[in-house]
Amino acid sequence: MSVFADLVAHLADLLQPLFHASATAVAIVLFTALVRLLVHPLSRAAARGQRARIALQPQIAELRKKHAKNPEKLQKAMLELHTKEKVSPLSGCLPSLCQLPAFFLLYHLFSNRTIGGEANALLTHRLFAAPLGDRWADALSEGGVFGAQGLVYMGLFVIVAGVAAFNFRRTKLMMAAGTAGMPAVSDEQVPGMAASMGAVSKFMPFMSFFTLVSVAVVPLAAALYVVTSTTWSAVERAMLYPLPSAGAAPGASAAAAGR
Repeated sequence: MSVFADLVAHLADLLQPLFHASATAVAIVLFTALVRLLVHPLSRAAARGQRARIALQPQIAELRKKHAKNPEKLQKAMLELHTKEKVSPLSGCLPSLCQLPAFFLLYHLFSNRTIGGEANALLTHRLFAAPLGDRWADALSEGGVFGAQGLVYMGLFVIVAGVAAFNFRRTKLMMAAGTAGMPAVSDEQVPGMAASMGAVSKFMPFMSFFTLVSVAVVPLAAALYVVTSTTWSAVERAMLYPLPSAGAAPGASAAAAGR
């Protein structure tokens, strides 16, 4: 933790002549962008894996017909198919999992009053008027929603809401087209899964809006990580999972993803 605190402090010192009191906040944004840049190859690999999984759908449909009355054999056959084709069903989770350590480091760094037995000086650094170690509740107690600190959070909420609305629209369009790993639920699903998959499909477009809750409850430094990473994800997914063009066959855009 001390090493990470020193890294953030040194980066902030380099940025201080340009950004003054908000140098540490900018350092966190740049740190987040660096993490996402390092994880980007995994995101591209996940897109290629998605293309491969879509290509396996006809074979999976045959397996579902063949083992419709035996879920255990179906699961085993699908696992063997994925192994044979060298396709990992979990590859899409790797980019998110690899980012968790960076987020938790920031969260704990700006949640602890002491680092290495000394007072945590980073807690006094600010984004404009808002201390990086404070939360939205602290901003509300200082001046309300439209106080100096509250306006910082309002700006972050506007960004997150804009990104969420963008993701919501794209997700709805891609679900309608049956692309990007969002196939429609059919009677060929594993018994007992149709209802749950249908519920997930209906809920999925709204998931981006839950980022607003995260921004409100975590320290401002961690909120900056969330906002930056969420915005990066929206742009990255737009590049890796393009929307189908008018008249294109379902899955056509997903087939191009990851190239």
